[in-house]
Amino acid sequence: MAMAMAPSLSVLLLLCLAAAASASPQLSPQFYAKSCPRALATIKSAVTAAVRSEPRMGASLLRLHFHDCFVQGCDASVLLSDTATFTGEQGAAPNARSIRGMNVIDNIKAQVEAVCRQTVSCADILAVAARDSVVALGGPSWTVPLGRRDSTTASLSLANSDLPAPSFDLANLTANFAAKGLSVTDMVALSGGHTIGQSQCRFFRSRLYNETNIDAAFAASLKANCPRSTGSGNSSLAPLDTNTPNGFDNAYYSNLMSQKGLLHSDQVLINDGRTAGLVRTYSSASAQFNRDFAVAMVRMGNISPLTGAQGQIRLSCSRVN
Repeated sequence: MAMAMAPSLSVLLLLCLAAAASASPQLSPQFYAKSCPRALATIKSAVTAAVRSEPRMGASLLRLHFHDCFVQGCDASVLLSDTATFTGEQGAAPNARSIRGMNVIDNIKAQVEAVCRQTVSCADILAVAARDSVVALGGPSWTVPLGRRDSTTASLSLANSDLPAPSFDLANLTANFAAKGLSVTDMVALSGGHTIGQSQCRFFRSRLYNETNIDAAFAASLKANCPRSTGSGNSSLAPLDTNTPNGFDNAYYSNLMSQKGLLHSDQVLINDGRTAGLVRTYSSASAQFNRDFAVAMVRMGNISPLTGAQGQIRLSCSRVN
């Protein structure tokens, strides 16, 4: 399995400084230093084991953090399961039958609870697990600001409206990320998370059969498992990066330059002057991509966190206390 080279010590220092500069003053990397000093090591060990067992899980945990933060902030609302009297976010169109990794988070939470009772939030576990997943697949590390608390609510309607769709064009994407306080650079860098993971046919079928800016051989290789007729093969999977699907690197951007972006929302990044330059830069400068991705992840993790007396520390990530 191909892997990106580990960043040098100087690069790691830059990432730490950038993370500190981007963090909310309400969040701190040292938040659990005294209250739960074993928290980060416990999370890392569990994530590393899960990704080793199933490399795809790294992308799933990264996506879980993203889908959490874009809906009412980084508050672990995405983890709340439906009940007879409560409807959460997991049944929203962007999540239904595709979001995964909740069982891994539940396992991590149980391990953390065993060392520190009701101290570490599920929202912080998501943020740290996303970082550790990227590292486990060969990507960069960064310092995660901590101190988020867990919501007691979730929003199906916001999950349907606030998560970017694979059909989005550049104007939609730019507006969507801007609404969360993220720049165009953040958007292009975070899109590079698609260097790992897989997507279901239902999310890229339209691109296969209706778009012309797609490599013919690439499209042909996908059509066998993703037929034109809607409803047939909807859940068939294809890697978002065919070159190194289980390695976190910058190959995603080279794919876009070769018209091998799997999703419409991927390929549009090379078709517009506002983002094409960044795509070209990241395709040839992996160190810059790693730095920008790390900074963007910290910024994303700082979207409207609950802190202080807000929310709660859930005992179980899937339900409120």
